Amino acid sequence: QVQLVESGGGLVQPGGSLRLSCAASGSIRTINVMAWYRQAPGKERELVARITSGGNTNYPDSVKGRFTISRDNAKNTVYLQMNNLKPEDTAVYYCYAELTVTYIIGTYQYWGQGTQVTVSS
Repeated sequence: QVQLVESGGGLVQPGGSLRLSCAASGSIRTINVMAWYRQAPGKERELVARITSGGNTNYPDSVKGRFTISRDNAKNTVYLQMNNLKPEDTAVYYCYAELTVTYIIGTYQYWGQGTQVTVSS
């Protein structure tokens, strides 16, 4: 069984910064893609940042220039550095991974439980 565990969420003032972490564990063979999504109350879940095993990244315009995704392949961990946070960044942030496992052929998608980020003065 594969598990993704997020950490680093919390309350921060506008203009502040937070660093989220997500560690993957279990019967993992390879992790092809890791990403962060967020969901605010009353809104659909949206992509925040994405990174491939080769280090290619993607960001929506809403966070481009403020957020940075990175990964440590040796630790099966992905990070999201969030700078210049705004109230509209308030949401539950979810870790996501596309990976292969050791016990069956195929690529599978996993989600973390989410961590709350609140930006408020």
